[in-house]
Amino acid sequence: MNDRLDTLLGQMRQLEKEIIEETHKKGEQFCYTFKERKAHFTEAVKVEHRRLRIGFHHYLLHSRFLVVITSPVIWMCAVPILLSDLVASVYQAICFPIYGIPKVRRSEYIAFDRHRLTYLNLAEKMNCEYCAYANGILAYFTEIAARTEQHFCPIKHANCSKCAHSRYKKFVDFGDAEGYREHVEEVRRAYGDIESPAAAAAAPDSRDGPGA
Repeated sequence: MNDRLDTLLGQMRQLEKEIIEETHKKGEQFCYTFKERKAHFTEAVKVEHRRLRIGFHHYLLHSRFLVVITSPVIWMCAVPILLSDLVASVYQAICFPIYGIPKVRRSEYIAFDRHRLTYLNLAEKMNCEYCAYANGILAYFTEIAARTEQHFCPIKHANCSKCAHSRYKKFVDFGDAEGYREHVEEVRRAYGDIESPAAAAAAPDSRDGPGA
């Protein structure tokens, strides 16, 4: 089942890791360090950030009218997102132990850290954290669905590059009937590449550094 497509998917995952690593290197450029998985700015930088902050009322007064009146529509989306969070969490808590599928760690998909940026006003912080929650939950839901698909239908699509989620490289090729019957049970149990919660908790965080 290892072919050119699997190689390309592996390269995509490696690039994602490199992007994260490069993001962490930005700390030196923008004068912050990581401690306990949180970014800490120097006091001098915090002062400069406060100087660049736009006041809440000024921000609202200078926002486009259509942006302001459509804001409730955006925030209405919080309802289905909250329901998705609840449904996904309950679903995997009940079903994944039965199927023998490792649970998805929700904390890995949600990062509330932009409120620590002092150059953002209240409205900007609320927007940022809302986006972080919405996109994090959708990614969390997608990973739960991906692991479910690996158990029930681990078959690649004939023509869908956008369908390649984190578990896709494990799937059997489209149209490979013999391969499917021969390997489907093996694929359903192929979660050895997922780090266990205990191991993740015990591993040191290489991003941590002295606080500013």
